Parts: sequence; C-alpha cells; structure tokens
Amino acid sequence: MVSEEVKYEYRDHPADVQLHAWGDDLTEAFEQVAVAMFGYMTELETVEIRQTQDIEAEGHDMESLLYMFLDECLFVFCADDFLVAKKVQITEFDKEAFKIKATLHGETFDLAKHPQGTEVKAITYASMEIYDNDGQHEVFVIIDI
Repeated sequence: MVSEEVKYEYRDHPADVQLHAWGDDLTEAFEQVAVAMFGYMTELETVEIRQTQDIEAEGHDMESLLYMFLDECLFVFCADDFLVAKKVQITEFDKEAFKIKATLHGETFDLAKHPQGTEVKAITYASMEIYDNDGQHEVFVIIDI
C-alpha cells in the first residue's frame, strides 16, 4: 500500500500543542490538520481503513470554519463508534459560504490495537492562523490537551 505524504508537524506550546499543516491548496491543508489531530491521539500506522464517516461543518468566517471542522472530527472520535481517521477527504469546500463536507476514513479506536496517544480535549482559536496565498496554503491550530 502506498502511504500518503505527511504534510503536518507538531510544535511545542506552553500548555497545549500546535498543529501546523500545509498542502498544495487550502483543502489539502485542512485535510492534513485533521489527520494531524488524529495522529496525535494514536499512531496512524496502526489504523486501517475499514469504515467511513461523513461530516459537515460550517462557520461565519474561515477561522470558525476550521474550528468547527476540527471540532466535528473530534466529536466523531469521541462519539459512539470512536472513529479514528487515517485519511480525511474534503468533498466540498465552499470558501464563500464557509461550509465543508468531508469523509473520514478509518476504523473504530481499539486500545488493544491502537496505542493511546494524548487526549485532545478541545480545539482552540488561540493563535489560529490560516494562509491561502499563491505558494502558501497552511494552517496553525492549537489544541487543548
């Protein structure tokens, strides 16, 4: 199986962790930051793609859209099936109406199979940055751990 290119990193932050993700466009940067969040909760190499979950998010500006998108991803992990996504695919990204539709690809989190990483308690707006310029499509998000 060909592995997807990783386009994210973790940066130290005084009480939390900052996710920094980038891509060839803003859609890919948003997808990568969601994968980064799941990767902070477990080792993604142990996750197989066995199921999918569709999600939707909307905001009133780009920052609130990113916040709501990641919050919805976190909710899916914390909900009944505890889905951990190895791949996130945005199927619709409306930058003017601030709406996203996406499909999460992964499987139910299982401590017997997936090493427990750090619990993500919440997404924050603190120091959130979004860049969508020629040659620069990246996001910075601090998550509460």
